[in-house]
Formats: sequence, structure tokens, C-alpha cells
Amino acid sequence: MIPKIHKRGKRTIGLLYYLYGPGTHEEHVDPHLVASWDDNAPDPGRDPEATLQQLQRLLDQPVENVDPDARPDRHVWHLSVRNAPTDRILSDEEWADVARRMVAATGIDPDDGACRWAAVRHAEDHIHIVATLVREDGYKPNLDKDAARSQAEARLLEVELGLRHLNRGDGTAAQRPTSAERHKAARRGQDRTAREELREKVRHAAAGVTSDDEFFRRLSASGLLIRRRLAPSGDLLGYTVALPDDLNKDGEPVFYSGSKLAPDLSLPRIRQRWSASSTTMPTGPEEAVRTGPRAASGPSGARRRATEATWRAVLLIGDGSDGVGAAQIAAGGEVLDALAQTASVSSRQALREAAFAYERASRSHIRAEREHDRALRAAARDLVYSGPVLDHGEHGASSAMLIDMLFFFVAAAAAWHGKRLHAQQAAAAQQAAEHLRAAYEAVAGQPLSVLRQRGRRLAQPLLRKHTEDLRRAVPDLAERLLREPGWYALAATLAEVADAGHDPAPLLAEAAARRELDTAESISDVLVWRLRRLAGLPANPATRPSTSSAARRRPTPVSAERPRPGGGGRAGR
Repeated sequence: MIPKIHKRGKRTIGLLYYLYGPGTHEEHVDPHLVASWDDNAPDPGRDPEATLQQLQRLLDQPVENVDPDARPDRHVWHLSVRNAPTDRILSDEEWADVARRMVAATGIDPDDGACRWAAVRHAEDHIHIVATLVREDGYKPNLDKDAARSQAEARLLEVELGLRHLNRGDGTAAQRPTSAERHKAARRGQDRTAREELREKVRHAAAGVTSDDEFFRRLSASGLLIRRRLAPSGDLLGYTVALPDDLNKDGEPVFYSGSKLAPDLSLPRIRQRWSASSTTMPTGPEEAVRTGPRAASGPSGARRRATEATWRAVLLIGDGSDGVGAAQIAAGGEVLDALAQTASVSSRQALREAAFAYERASRSHIRAEREHDRALRAAARDLVYSGPVLDHGEHGASSAMLIDMLFFFVAAAAAWHGKRLHAQQAAAAQQAAEHLRAAYEAVAGQPLSVLRQRGRRLAQPLLRKHTEDLRRAVPDLAERLLREPGWYALAATLAEVADAGHDPAPLLAEAAARRELDTAESISDVLVWRLRRLAGLPANPATRPSTSSAARRRPTPVSAERPRPGGGGRAGR
């Protein structure tokens, strides 16, 4: 249940005309009264003798009875209460009880002699309550913290009415689409509103950017219409964007400012992303390509480097200060946005949904210390300029490696938010994890299948040796791993590790010691990717490196150099 207190107004009759009218897009159905201050107010919706003017005069009567100098400048109070799409449809009697509870909780009608109000229903899933802000006894109502009190009452009503329980917000969520925007999207056969589509496109454009020019160049390339807001001096102050085919009734594009899409998408907030990190990041697309993925194994190299940066961020979320953790969590959203726009066909939709869900987890009231997010922002930039990937080969396998790591990243973010009682953010991160799981399954099947087949073909003496390596390295996990379907993929990887000149047991022990295994559905899959990174093996098992090249590419063990908050150090998962 979502209560929302709207901006106060001056004309009671104007709001009543809207509530009883057809709606902006003909979405209002059977407008009628479900409750009022005395349960005897006229209902212009179902009583042919009643008029909107009669209802307006009764609502405004206490306001008219006081001295004009004592009247509030804006005396019309408006609260909407909406249920979640998955909730059952409430009866008029249930909505009437909701309305009475809400006006009592907010201070509109807590006792005798209170304000006059009326609750109108013109859709199955919500009601509107209109009230006038002079009490019957001539005093003004106490509406201190009325929004917070309406939210608290909604949590109680959800339990009593058996509705979906929503988490308490902290004021950092993006503005929800209006009912008119949702109806417009439904008429056009679209799953998302224009506001949501624009939010995604702007987030994609902002992933890893380092300047105003680059940001607006990406916005333009995405096909958006852009208006820049300039000061009299010519300085750039802000921007608005629109979809070319999203038009109002006059046939003109509907523009949204960045701050109306999400709190962190205003131009000043986007500039904060690069203000502390641009000195250590490539500053243009050409430099990003020259020094980044295309100069070192293309998209696959970008994904491997992003995997390393993400693992360092997991450690910092757990070990760093609140500001450092908030910075990693915010920048992780940029990595997800970058990955979603460069993903292969099989995983693209799931990654879009993961990034869309995670957006809510990327913000809280804890101030992000942006100077500590350089590694993740550089990884996001690297991904964007590396270009799209294919479903198979090293592209697909390196994507699986990164998605596997991002799953642990968002799990760490959910735990971080949970400890700080950020309920909405924790739930959003958990939802993102489920979408990442689906994306992982889409790209990991082929390389893991190859490894399992290879493991089953290992000679029995070699398989026994690696079983002994397993028991020696991870005695507490060995029996579980041997029962998992992925054991053969792990055994094949241990064989490759040995072929590359490493002792498998110590490397396996190091891989298993690196946190977060308890959140994995398949521990053997996780260890496969960790070992392949630690040993410098190709993500795709179809490509075998030479012993010398694999040894040269092995990252420095985490025990040798801990990551620093600024993104320095090397670590593997």
C-alpha cells in the first residue's frame, strides 16, 4: 500500500472536477464516494441529484467560517492511497476503512471537531482523499510529519488486509510513474513508462563518463531529444530529455529533467561521479579504447578486468567505512548499466532487469565518498567502449565470470544495506541478484558443459589425485563438492591449473577462503571461475594457454596485497 501526499492546492472544486472526471487519459472508471467526514456527504458520482458544487461548498464551509486573514493560503489537502498490482481488489467498505484510518493517522480527522474530508474511488486499486485545512472548531489541524504517519499506517493496514508488505522508504527512491503515465504505456503496449525508459537510457549514458560533452554525446547517440538549461552567463546548469515518440495531447514531446527521473541523475549529481576520479581514468572514447579492452583481448579482457575490480569492491563493502561502501555500491550500478548495454542476446534482458532493479539499491542517505570508486567506474567505462559481445567462446565465458562475481557483489550490497536498516535498498539488491542468476544461467551453460564433459573423461588416476587435492585444500567442503553436478567441471579446471604449472591444492584453498561461498547455489561453479582467474586461465575452456603465458598472467594473491579504498591493489575471488 502506497500513500502519497500531493502538493496542497487553492481550489477544492478543481480537484473534485479531476477526481470525478474521466482522467487525463480516460482512465477513471465509475468515480464515487466511499467515505466522508460524517458519512453523509453528497456523492455526485452515483446520486443524480448531487453536484460537485454541493460537495465543494460543504468541504469548504469551515474555511469560509473563519476570518479571511486566518485562512490558509493553500487550504486543499490531497492524499492518494494505492495498492500494489499484485494485491487483491478491496471492496468499497474496505477502502472506506482505509480512508478513515488514514485521516485519523495523519491528523486530518483524529477527534471531534476535525477537518472535513471525502474519499473518492475511480479505479480498482486506489482512492483519493480530499480535505480542507480548517477544523470544524476553527483551528488548523496538526499535520506535522503527516507523510511519515501515513506510511506507518499503511504498514499496519497491509498486515491487517493481507496485502503485499512494502518496505519503509528513506526518501531516496526515484519518483514513481503516475497513473496517467502507466495507462499511457499500457495503451501503447509497452511494459515500461516513458519515465522508466528515460531513466534507463540516462543511466546507461552516465556509466563511466568523465565529462559533460561525453555524457551529452552518449545521450544523443541513444536517440533521445535533449534540451540544455543554461545560465545567463552561458554556463550549463541542467538538462531535460524526451523520447521522440512520447507526445502530449498537443503533439509535443514530453520532457523530463534528470532529477525527475532519479535523485542521482541531475547534472550536478552526475558531475560528482567524475569530479574525484577523472584524473585517474581515460577522458575520452579514443583513449578508453587505446588503453583498454581493444588493446588487450577486446570485450573479454574488459570483462576480466571488471571482474577483478568488482571483487575488490566486494572486499571494500565489507571492510571499508560507510562512505567507502556507499561509493562502491553506487559505482556498481554503473558496471551493471554498462554490462546490460553491451550484453549478448541471451543474457541482455535479464541483465537489463538486474540493472533496473539494482538502481534502487545504489542510493541511500549515506554520502558516497566518490574518490574511492575509481576502479569500478573505470571498469564500467572499459565495458562500454569494448563493445557488445557474442553468446559463445571467450566472450560468453568471460561474461559468465563477471556475472558470477556481480552476483556476490549485489549480495554484499544487500547485506550492507540490511545492517543499516535500508529495507528498500536491501530488497532491491536481492531482486537484482535473482535477475543476475537468470543471466548467469543463460551464458554459463556452454563453458561449464564443456568442462564437465572434460572432467568425466579424465583418467581415473588423475581424477583420484584431484579428489585428494580437494580433500586436502577444503576438507570441510569436500564431500559437498563431490556430490555437486559441477564437481567434474571443477576437476577439469584443477587439471588445467596443474598443466599451467601451479599446485592445485594451495590455489584451491586460496580460492575457497575468499568469502561469500555460503550464498552460492553451486560452490563448484564459483570455484571454477575463481581458479581460472587466479591461475590466469582463459574463461573459455576451449582455449588452452601455454604454461608460461598462464603463469605470467596470474594475478597477485590477495594475501600479498590488500585492496585500498581508492581502488588500488590486486585481488581475485
